Amino acid sequence: MYTLQIEHAVNDYSAWKQAFDADPVDRAGSGVVSYRISRPVGDSQRVLIELDFAEREQAESLLGKLQENVWSGPGRPAALDGTPDTRIVEAVEAKTL
Repeated sequence: MYTLQIEHAVNDYSAWKQAFDADPVDRAGSGVVSYRISRPVGDSQRVLIELDFAEREQAESLLGKLQENVWSGPGRPAALDGTPDTRIVEAVEAKTL
């Protein structure tokens, strides 16, 4: 399992969530099998998104789509502040206690 982690500042969470729900990069069609959205306690102006994939190449491809089609140019959501921090991680162990 591979996870694309994205963290960025937002100036309006509701507007950001509406843009996220519009799904401009077709998450399911891009290989996302699940996702999580988190916000740091005490910081409502930041969002953490984790998108899970079966294959690393799917995560890399979706990251490229986000960089080219969502986070730059005229289609960039007004609710985003700055440039998102991203990384792709590989799960090496998981356990539910």
